[in-house]
Amino acid sequence: MPDHRRKKLIEVALPLEAINSASAREKSIRHGHPSTLHLWWARRPLAACRAVLFAQLVDDPSSVPEEFPGEEEQDRERRRLFRIVEKLVQWENSSDQRVIGDARREIARSIARSVARDMDVPSPLTKAEVDAFLAREAPPVVDPFCGGGSIPLEAQRLGLRARGSDLNPVAVLITKALIEIPPRFAGLPPVNPEARARIAEGAAWNGAGAQGLAEDVRYYGQWMRDEAKKRIGRLYPKARLADGGEATVIAWLWARTVASPNPAAAGAHVPLVSSFVLSSKKGKEAIVVPAVENGGWRFSVKTGGVSPDELARARKGTKASRGNFTCLLSGAPTPAAYIKAEGMAGRMGARLMAVVAEGERRRIYLDPTAKMEETARQAEPEWQPLGDVPERLTGGTCYAYGFTTWADLFTPRQLVALTTFSDLVSEAREKAQADARAAGMNPAAPRLADDGTGARAYADAVATYLGLMVGRAA
Repeated sequence: MPDHRRKKLIEVALPLEAINSASAREKSIRHGHPSTLHLWWARRPLAACRAVLFAQLVDDPSSVPEEFPGEEEQDRERRRLFRIVEKLVQWENSSDQRVIGDARREIARSIARSVARDMDVPSPLTKAEVDAFLAREAPPVVDPFCGGGSIPLEAQRLGLRARGSDLNPVAVLITKALIEIPPRFAGLPPVNPEARARIAEGAAWNGAGAQGLAEDVRYYGQWMRDEAKKRIGRLYPKARLADGGEATVIAWLWARTVASPNPAAAGAHVPLVSSFVLSSKKGKEAIVVPAVENGGWRFSVKTGGVSPDELARARKGTKASRGNFTCLLSGAPTPAAYIKAEGMAGRMGARLMAVVAEGERRRIYLDPTAKMEETARQAEPEWQPLGDVPERLTGGTCYAYGFTTWADLFTPRQLVALTTFSDLVSEAREKAQADARAAGMNPAAPRLADDGTGARAYADAVATYLGLMVGRAA
């Protein structure tokens, strides 16, 4: 058998500047990027994965002398391939079928050379023929440590067979949600009542891919949000503005506290804050100002007119050095060992430091109020996550500060919210299953885990994405 192994583009040259630029840009992309599905550590940039897969399957022109005999011809062809890569890595082209089609065709041409078949005779192949050829002849892409699923996802995008595995069940679920579930329900219209009513009234459904499933995830996610507001909305009141209006709160910022080590403070708690800066953006500076008065202290928020000196002081918080703080009341040192001992004894507290509300294309920073603290402390979770936090974790741990169980990592109000949303995932699944049956899906077909495609499997798919969202929030 002759050896048809040819040198690949990745072994000779790549348009690294374009690949690096597109990879760096992905960090700021939020809408539609897999990173918004669920957190994963060391996620590989999609642009880099796409480029590397393409370049390790496409022949370098120097290895095809029968088509490109001279260096000039080879350089010209290599530049043409570079232009394909430069378009391929752009985020805007992720779903551009023309760009993806061009890349698939180049991969197919190189694979055809290795199996001694001419892709250009007698005429250019259609998209369907290229896809069928890749499915039949292209080597599978195997990623045994798939993590966030970037490599299998991009392999699938390029028309390649992808196989991924991981020891972490979260990684497996993320990858399934990216590459396994969407194709199973591709082309199906949404099943939620609003969509079914539109279609019944004559609205055409021309959704490609998994747009129907995506619309249902949004619909049932909105239902969960509305239902949660009914159940626990009292724990999340709106903020009262200076003009008498109201605004939705997007964050309550708390400061951990411990009793001052100075006996003169008579056991009063003082804040442990690394920085009092809320916003350092030029012209929109906002800081928390701690004020000592009447033997105690309080927080207030200052926005506008923050001087450079005030901003510099705010950046220091009450932190003296790594792990060590300063008593706000007396200036006495508050060593890390003392803070850890107080935490392990269960004597660490918390105090509301500032409130962040949603304004019109801006954030509104507000003073904390006693009413808001009181409301937060009304939360009484009926369930808490069990189990001990490992004493040592890569990147640090809060075990030494008394947060020794998983429940310790959340405030009571956070636990109420997370358990409420967790319960609602199951309820949303039941609604999705009933709606899928009403839409005509087979009610007796197997579940998603058993390769089903009926009403139960569809409800499992919707619940998978909703569950990932709750997990991401946690």
